[in-house]
Amino acid sequence: MTDPSTTPSESTQRPFWLTTGVAVIAIALGAMWLIEIIDTVALDDRLEQQGIQPRSIDGLDGVLWAPFLHGGFAHLISNTIPFVLLSGLALARGIGRYFSASAIIIVLGGLLVWLLAIGGNEVHIGASGWIFGLFGYLVATAWYERRPMSILLAVVAVILYGSTILFGFLPRPGLSWEGHLFGFIAGIAAARLLSPRKTVTGELGGPIEMSG
Repeated sequence: MTDPSTTPSESTQRPFWLTTGVAVIAIALGAMWLIEIIDTVALDDRLEQQGIQPRSIDGLDGVLWAPFLHGGFAHLISNTIPFVLLSGLALARGIGRYFSASAIIIVLGGLLVWLLAIGGNEVHIGASGWIFGLFGYLVATAWYERRPMSILLAVVAVILYGSTILFGFLPRPGLSWEGHLFGFIAGIAAARLLSPRKTVTGELGGPIEMSG
């Protein structure tokens, strides 16, 4: 029997963070962990060679696989919390925009690594490019939209990871700083493409498109 004190809308609605957002993050993160477990236990780390190899045709498909491949559990653990927190902030803008932004970050950022990364023998793997892209997306969205929600999300992102992001751009052996940089650039591009535009009237009466 239905509780008369609870309306249908109250009984069926759940906070976004407890439903769709959590599910999306759990599925993506679960895929990363499952792949790493299989690679470590059953494949002797062979999947680590399936990432992005710059300017190699065989390494081009790594653009899609690289965010889900890691160089061991320590690498994956270091990416887990930033991925969860920045994905949670980005999902506050809506699940559709999160998927669109993530697709742009992964594909555009990965292609830039494939085209422009220094050295052709390294294999670039890890979710850090996606993470840096989400950071760039959040900050750039605040700039383009200049709305309270966008600014709040960007401020939280900067407080949590601003210094880490800057340090991640520094070239270091064994670190895909190119993946960080191009992921960040792709995140800015995603913000520019996905931010809504307003139409205003110019001096001569014609429409002018502008962000925010």
